[in-house]
Amino acid sequence: MTGAVVTPAGMRIITLLVGQPPQTMASLIQATGVTRTAVTEQLNDLLGSGFVRRTLERAGRGRPRHRYEATELALRTLFANNQRLLAPALVDAVTEIGGAELRRQVLEGATQRLIEHYRQQITAQDPGPRFTQLAELLAREGVVVDVEQRPDRVVLHQRTCPFVDMVDDSRAVCAVEKAMMCGVVGFPVEMVGCRLDGNSGCTFQVHAAPPPSDSLDYPPTGPGATAVSR
Repeated sequence: MTGAVVTPAGMRIITLLVGQPPQTMASLIQATGVTRTAVTEQLNDLLGSGFVRRTLERAGRGRPRHRYEATELALRTLFANNQRLLAPALVDAVTEIGGAELRRQVLEGATQRLIEHYRQQITAQDPGPRFTQLAELLAREGVVVDVEQRPDRVVLHQRTCPFVDMVDDSRAVCAVEKAMMCGVVGFPVEMVGCRLDGNSGCTFQVHAAPPPSDSLDYPPTGPGATAVSR
């Protein structure tokens, strides 16, 4: 779970493991200078969070022992990197090279790829359950979301923004996110609150049951058909 909190003691363990061959319990105890119980508690928390992987080593006639290593999730989640700077820098570069039209085409292509990424993981048929499943997928990726089940609709309160570093006055990325949701759910998704308007987060909603066929005015999901321009 990417939303897990790692204590300073846990970070010390992770720092000893990352970029190193798998370590034994004994080596971690020696490196940290704390008790086996303390190291075990931290490792159990890290294993539960998916930041550490444990393997069983069998060598000769001796007693099997566990070895521990940091996972790719720990590397991507817990250590500083500049990946968050890359996406907005790429969009700015595209705009400088090809102008607003090329930027629109690039965002449309990105939207379609996001739709394909999430849609293949959705199994429900009706819009409400599909929207709920999408919220669960976003939560697994580290987005903090609250889902409210109302009699006639499902409301998603998105308390963190996965595209916060790309948001600007044009709100083009906001349009990408909404178009992605429409494409994944397959039914109209309404944005009823935005953090850019002073709200604490962004709120989206979808009707729990399919709307009448003549009201299906959500963005089409075919290649190049998603409208994300202002």
